Amino acid sequence: MDAGSNSISSQRSGSRRAAPPRPVLQEAGSRPYMPPLSSGPRNPSAKCYGDRFIPERSAMDMDLAHYLLTEPRKGKENPVAASPAKEAYRKLLAEKLLNNRTRILAFRNKPPEPENMLTDLRSDAVQAKPAKQRRHIPQSSERALDAPDLVDDYYLNLLDWGSSNVLSIALGSTVYLWDASSGSTSELVTVDDDYGPVTSVSWAPDGRHIAVGLNSSDVQLWDTTSNRLLRTLRRVHELRVGSLAWNNSILTTGGMDGKIVNNDVRIRNNVVQTYHGHEQEVCGLKWSGSGQQLASGGNDNLLHIWDVSMSSSVQSAGRTQWLHRLQDHLAAVKALAWCPFQSNLLASGGGGGDRCIKFWNTHTGACLNSVDTGSQVCALLWNKNERELLSSHGFTQNQLTLWKYPSMVKMAELNGHTSRVLFMAQSPDGCTVASAAADETLRFWNVFGTPEAAPKAAAKASHTGIFNSFNHIR
Repeated sequence: MDAGSNSISSQRSGSRRAAPPRPVLQEAGSRPYMPPLSSGPRNPSAKCYGDRFIPERSAMDMDLAHYLLTEPRKGKENPVAASPAKEAYRKLLAEKLLNNRTRILAFRNKPPEPENMLTDLRSDAVQAKPAKQRRHIPQSSERALDAPDLVDDYYLNLLDWGSSNVLSIALGSTVYLWDASSGSTSELVTVDDDYGPVTSVSWAPDGRHIAVGLNSSDVQLWDTTSNRLLRTLRRVHELRVGSLAWNNSILTTGGMDGKIVNNDVRIRNNVVQTYHGHEQEVCGLKWSGSGQQLASGGNDNLLHIWDVSMSSSVQSAGRTQWLHRLQDHLAAVKALAWCPFQSNLLASGGGGGDRCIKFWNTHTGACLNSVDTGSQVCALLWNKNERELLSSHGFTQNQLTLWKYPSMVKMAELNGHTSRVLFMAQSPDGCTVASAAADETLRFWNVFGTPEAAPKAAAKASHTGIFNSFNHIR
């Protein structure tokens, strides 16, 4: 169990704060170059290099060559000891007449030095592909916004950024929408005290519809374009719904009752499957990018991997067996993130009693690596453009940490929050990260840079200029 969560029931019975409400919501060596041997007429003045050097008669002294070939043989056939004077005369004659030449074959051109060719090729390659510059990572947030009444509860999920570039955040019993393209803020819904506070929010893949989990165990589905409540899923759970995850038209809900339920929102009888594996509250839910596997984390320190291929197998008493039950964490498992460049790689983070980020092969269930971060891991996000992982933490530094994967070397630590950073959400283009903390502030970080394919002007309009005039959510 992870310490530090506040009781919601006590909040509901307590009195409202007396102070006036604050405004709210915002990425060879090569073989040496060898020109082809030409079959056309040669230019005597041009250098022609091939892979062989053939002697030419025009460059040979035939008499000298005959002498060099036959003289050593005469000495062997007539082994008569020569006088010292005669031997000295022979050496002097060879020096003056032969110029100490011993080579029989002669070549027109001297072979080129191979090192020069390799050096030229290397220099050309360096010029053709310049080194990639290191990305600048801002150490401070772009903007800090007030988010009063944000519930300080580790097990909830109150922040999400949809595909239509609209950010949703639950503050108390109210859900607010902030349009990152225009900077406008609107209130979606405020639930009654009997149903609130809001315990989870999650955008559907279309970026238009949003699911809202409540403390009463109900789940509401809203159309944000018309601000219209489409339907309410009732009696799916017995206690509050703190985690939500979409898989196309399937909305997966996780509750304090330990149940995980797949709901097909298109049909009247919405419950199509129930997963039983957690003994305490389900606080983390994430579908893989392929939609084939579901990861769930709970306050019972368990991490489960569920596979849709097992849903059609024989079930016992309506229950589906998990693919893997992973018990390595020593505290609640809320932070979950599927790797965007390796489909079977999952990162998970443990609470205050564990403080570790673990990496899993979800096909085999093997733990690939474990890193002790030194503090409670509240949320995890992968960089969509680089092999990097961002984590948010609690006591003592309440920081965001950027890690290089797979070395897990710290690239940067981002400070600014004064209390634990409970929630993180990533913009659709993967550049900007929004973080919400128990200090009741919402901060935006340009930590993942700008994708090379995205036009600079568009990136600036969507993630820089929009913050200039808006300091509040409400």
